[in-house]
Amino acid sequence: MLKHNERKVNSSIQLLEEYRANRKQPYKKKRIDFSGVTDRDIYNITAPFQDEGKWVIAGRVEKRDSEASEVMFFENHDDQWILRENSPVFQLQDPFFTKIGEELILGGVETFPHPTLQDALSWRTVFYRGKNIATLEKFFEGPDGMKDLRLVELKDGSIGIFTRPQGEKGGRGKIGFTKVRTLDELSIESIDSAPLFQQFLDEEWGGANEIHLLSNGLLGVLGHIARFDEAGDRHYYSMIFVVNPETGDYNNMQIIAERADFLEGPTKRPDLVDVVFSGGLVRKANGTAELYAGISDADAQVLLIPDPFQSFKQ
Repeated sequence: MLKHNERKVNSSIQLLEEYRANRKQPYKKKRIDFSGVTDRDIYNITAPFQDEGKWVIAGRVEKRDSEASEVMFFENHDDQWILRENSPVFQLQDPFFTKIGEELILGGVETFPHPTLQDALSWRTVFYRGKNIATLEKFFEGPDGMKDLRLVELKDGSIGIFTRPQGEKGGRGKIGFTKVRTLDELSIESIDSAPLFQQFLDEEWGGANEIHLLSNGLLGVLGHIARFDEAGDRHYYSMIFVVNPETGDYNNMQIIAERADFLEGPTKRPDLVDVVFSGGLVRKANGTAELYAGISDADAQVLLIPDPFQSFKQ
């Protein structure tokens, strides 16, 4: 089922055709009801997670005409997500979370002035740790220029690292994987040396968004695959694949959602209309899953779909 040998790499267009041919419709879809922020968009959210006994979503909050982003936390009250009082606010984009040991690990993308290009920005993935949101403290900064860096605790207690270099090694953005024994061993060197999966055409790109440790020890990766069209517009699709962390074997990507599956809504710019940015997946006991996603860089929605990792559990 999982292979590591040379393979044919499918384009996002081919994967989309396969998805549409096998999609089971209709999917249930819903816009997430946020309150407490009136002058900015909330998008590129996490899936809900528990903090101090309450369900919380972290979201990217910014004005429609700006990239100056803050990560804020919203607490669930009667199916409405209300801005949490007295919670920290982080100067980050695209939040994500995981649990390692007894700690909450929160991350996001930090932007800063480009070291060589005037009036340009660079970025890196940063990580915070704590027993809860209120106690989060920064403990690691990823390589400059790398988004979509993700961590996961493996079955033996070691740490899996999903990387996404760009440039000479990764082109527009390819996914790599490596392991370290503990969080204290996390380093720029271990990340930079991670081998890459053979998944993307050179003209396309993608990244891991959330990692699920399956009951058999395999890793279910929720991510995105993206491309430009001839007009320069971006097309982002939600995808999954599965990795054996012991061998490095992995299966082919599958698209699990596209923009047309969701409700119509606003967009940040005309070139971002066809964008689904995977946030998180809540897997249900009945074989379904809730996909939380950022939509068109201006909206946040949830889509009820078949659990894409169901067939990999055994």
